[in-house]
Amino acid sequence: MKLSIVNITEKINTHIDQISPYDPGKPIEAVAEYYGIDANDIIKLASNESALGVSPAAVKAIRNNAELCFRYPEGSAHKLRIKIAKKFDVLPDQIIMGNGSNEILTFIGHCFMNSETSTVSSEHSFAVYKMITELYDARSIQVPMTKDLVLDIYKMVDAIESDTSVIFICNPNNPTGTMIKNKDLESAIEKIPEDVLVVIDEAYAEIALETMPESMRYVAEKTNVIICRTFSKAYGLAGLRLGYGMGPVNLIQALQKARQPFNVNLIAQIAGTAAIDDDEFVDQSKRVYRDAKLYMEELCNDLNLNYIPTTTNFMLIKVGNGAEVAEQLLKKGIIVRSMNGYDLPEYIRVTFGMPKENQKFIKTLRELLK
Repeated sequence: MKLSIVNITEKINTHIDQISPYDPGKPIEAVAEYYGIDANDIIKLASNESALGVSPAAVKAIRNNAELCFRYPEGSAHKLRIKIAKKFDVLPDQIIMGNGSNEILTFIGHCFMNSETSTVSSEHSFAVYKMITELYDARSIQVPMTKDLVLDIYKMVDAIESDTSVIFICNPNNPTGTMIKNKDLESAIEKIPEDVLVVIDEAYAEIALETMPESMRYVAEKTNVIICRTFSKAYGLAGLRLGYGMGPVNLIQALQKARQPFNVNLIAQIAGTAAIDDDEFVDQSKRVYRDAKLYMEELCNDLNLNYIPTTTNFMLIKVGNGAEVAEQLLKKGIIVRSMNGYDLPEYIRVTFGMPKENQKFIKTLRELLK
């Protein structure tokens, strides 16, 4: 057989070339090395991570079970699903676990997206929705937000077309921090066709600073709704990658077919099983975020900076040239997120940290804006 000489990249599916990789922001180690700053002097307020670190209950469980790492995990995370089911009063069979809630979105892509389908999401919302859509060669329909940077849920429903298979509702929304109210979500859900999967992404639900919509009832009442949550934000397990989806049994059974064996590692399962009962840690985190929000708003008002009132543990601040300000902050050892990738170039997104971190950020920002 005569072999042709061809660059292997020419064999890549053409639609993959159009995808822009997700930019997670710079890690502390990279900033320290690039700018010659001691890593201990750097504060990271860029990735909406837990200000308090890891749930102490999870840390204890990890330490007590580290020697079990030679074992494969239980494939379906049965014990953890039972704990989650009890917390939300659903059946274990209504829960699917993922390597982060992002993996749940991948399962949805496997099952519901192809070149003949479309998805609906909002502009200035979580970038992975569009990325997942493009990964499966589907068409992404993105709907403008309201002037207050809130998801325009009614226009999103109106944007559904005959080939739409999935609609993504991020609530509270990342990166704007705004929330859809219960009455608006309820009204919208009733108007969405039953053959369109409604993905309600509630990554920040446990640490929301306002009352969350009563979304869990849709898991029992609807056949086309899945709620996605994560252990990254409220419990500080971002590094272990642990998330889950809750929906009707037949939907979860379908998504399970797309799940790889042992997708959730053993230590993540152990940590999640311990953390989910750590209400004291979650309550303490919310107190820190409420205080940080008031502090940040007060200082922004003092600096005559516009900001988007947030309902969770991060905030958008309008600084003019967001990328330039973010770069100048990096040089001072403060990592925040430029919003260029979300088509909000005048803003930076700042995660709420502990008081000393927030004070350092505001002091440095004040100096830069002089």
